[in-house]
Amino acid sequence: MSTDIEQPHTEGKGLAKGTLGLWGSTVIGLASTAPVYSLAATLGFVVLAVGAQAPVAFIVAFIPMLLIAFAYRELNRDVPDCGTTFTWATKAFGPWVGWMGGWGVAVAGTVVLANLAQIAGQYFWLLVWPDFADIGLVVTATGVVFIALMVWVSYRGLEIGERLQNVLLGFQYVALAGFVVIAIVHIADGTAPNPTAPSLEWFNPFAFASYGAFVEAVLLALFIYWGWDTCLALNEETRDPKRIPGRAAVLTTVILLVTYVGVTVAAMSYAGLGESGFGLGNQDNADDVFFALRNVMFGPWSWLLVIAVMISAISSTQTTILPTARGTLAMAVYRALPKRFAAVHPRFRTPAFSTLLMGVVAIAFYVGMTLISDNILQDTVLSLGLAIAFYYAITGFACVWYFRDSLFSSWRNFWYRLVFPLVGALLLAGAFVSSAIDMFDPDYGYTVIWGVGGVFVVGIGSLALGVVLMLVWAAFPASRPFFRGESLNRETEVLVPEDEEPATRSIDGGI
Repeated sequence: MSTDIEQPHTEGKGLAKGTLGLWGSTVIGLASTAPVYSLAATLGFVVLAVGAQAPVAFIVAFIPMLLIAFAYRELNRDVPDCGTTFTWATKAFGPWVGWMGGWGVAVAGTVVLANLAQIAGQYFWLLVWPDFADIGLVVTATGVVFIALMVWVSYRGLEIGERLQNVLLGFQYVALAGFVVIAIVHIADGTAPNPTAPSLEWFNPFAFASYGAFVEAVLLALFIYWGWDTCLALNEETRDPKRIPGRAAVLTTVILLVTYVGVTVAAMSYAGLGESGFGLGNQDNADDVFFALRNVMFGPWSWLLVIAVMISAISSTQTTILPTARGTLAMAVYRALPKRFAAVHPRFRTPAFSTLLMGVVAIAFYVGMTLISDNILQDTVLSLGLAIAFYYAITGFACVWYFRDSLFSSWRNFWYRLVFPLVGALLLAGAFVSSAIDMFDPDYGYTVIWGVGGVFVVGIGSLALGVVLMLVWAAFPASRPFFRGESLNRETEVLVPEDEEPATRSIDGGI
């Protein structure tokens, strides 16, 4: 692998221009959510939390996702910058809020990479040699290999990554379609273990038994939608960067809604909600619904579901690297991080240093968490919802404030720049606060640290670490143009490629 890198200079930040179209952008947005793995890991816990209201929980969680997707679309039309939340929040609220928004994206990406690698490694050995799937060292080593491979793919360029994701996502959707079809066939011929007729009550948002269970289910559902914003982080590498990424984001969230609700209804109708056997209310099945049902549904073809979950985790590993690396690239370009992060490979036109460092940090975090205990690794996943709600909410509020002078100039602006982003941001901010309070309970999650829930310590602690790192970087002279609001502010012409003519303006004579 060549390691020659250079600083971006002419076309935007130096990234490859016009690589993705609407199809490629949507595929990467969908792949980033890891639909098969997300359902496998989340569906059972949502059912445990709210029972028959699982379908409507996914619908309710979809609402803030769609509303924030509109905020992303509007901001991207005006500022199609790969820094996304970081750039937009800085322009709206200033450098301190913007930096923390960028940190939220980085935290979410690092945490989820560790879990995805664990799942990919475990399912690889479940497929190849099941006895090895219980050996922690073997699984961890395999997960590290998968992270390294996906870092290499991301380093080599977006084009190869897009081709890979077309194949991997296609396999995932074939597996999900097969799951739904087989469920329907078994229900129709009476061979389902516990056939249950779908009910309108499954879609009743007022039937939740408790507010706490409702919030828990929605936060879990937010996790399975998260990732669609990857297509916005690739805006500078997308044809028609002001329009296609936003359209892809909205389209991705809608496709995910149909996927998740459809598969959930099929699974509930097939297996029922019982607390024993194959029932979705059985706590033994909650860790992975697909794995629990694979043999009874697919018979000798059960390995297809195992492959689908593994592929889903591997696929999302690669697409998760993309937005984080581009976010830190943008932060470096505008002086919010050391300029080394802005290095772009001269041939592959990828954020070379940021991509490689993302891989190193993710591997270190993953190995460190597994060395401590599997429980703390699982708690990091539970804490992920805090980082997601944090930076999505910042983006929604940033949209309102950035466009404050034009909110009432038309009905379109009123809805898309004020009402939708504000409601979405308020919902996510509420989910953040409510979840943080719940996570403080020592009984929440799998670990207790300093007398409080380990999930709370990891979730809030990771965000607090960002404050510390921000203050440390602010003490360096190289950061002063950013923190004084000189290198990036509301009036700054951001470094993005134009549709036809490349951007040539530099910041303070370059970076």
